[in-house]
Amino acid sequence: MSKKRLLIALLTFLSLMTVPFAAQAATITACTFDKETYHQGETGYITVTIYNDKEDKIRVTELTATINYVYTDENVYLQKFFTEVDPPVEIEQGNSSSFQISFSLPTNIASGYTKVDVKAVTELWSPQSDRWFASEHPTYQLTLFIESPYKDQLEEQLAANGQLEEQLEEQLATNKNVTNMMYLFGATTLVFAAVTAFLFILNRRVRVLAQPIA
Repeated sequence: MSKKRLLIALLTFLSLMTVPFAAQAATITACTFDKETYHQGETGYITVTIYNDKEDKIRVTELTATINYVYTDENVYLQKFFTEVDPPVEIEQGNSSSFQISFSLPTNIASGYTKVDVKAVTELWSPQSDRWFASEHPTYQLTLFIESPYKDQLEEQLAANGQLEEQLEEQLATNKNVTNMMYLFGATTLVFAAVTAFLFILNRRVRVLAQPIA
């Protein structure tokens, strides 16, 4: 019975010794893509900023970015991009460091928004033990936007439609001007014909009145 108690006490002591080293030692304060939008088959990278919020130094050993893909066949896949920090980069207490994770997009990835989960692997320095201990894995989620491959074609079609609309409006305006000129020409012709007829009739009356009476 005493051996069991001794074993339990020893396990409890060991667990208490490891708790400080498993505590949070780093925070991902920012994650940004190298551009706002991507196309199918493109490559890029994510800039990850890690802040040390503990009382001793930490070091970063690796970074991962997991992208939840939706392909054009509507199947869902997960792909992880791995960046080993070799040698590990140390961050002093209260300081930040930035890292990059490179990734590439499949040629058949569906357009739209998809989630990206970033994770860092860190270690915490213990001056009492004079060694590094495994620490937590801080995470960050951001949104990746894949632009539709048909966007350029759509913009070109819209531009062409706009030009056709302008040409149509110009043609309608030209036709309206021609129609107005035809109406004006017709009205002028009628007036001219009426004046001519009036003058002809007036001239005949004058000639009749001018003849001598027998």
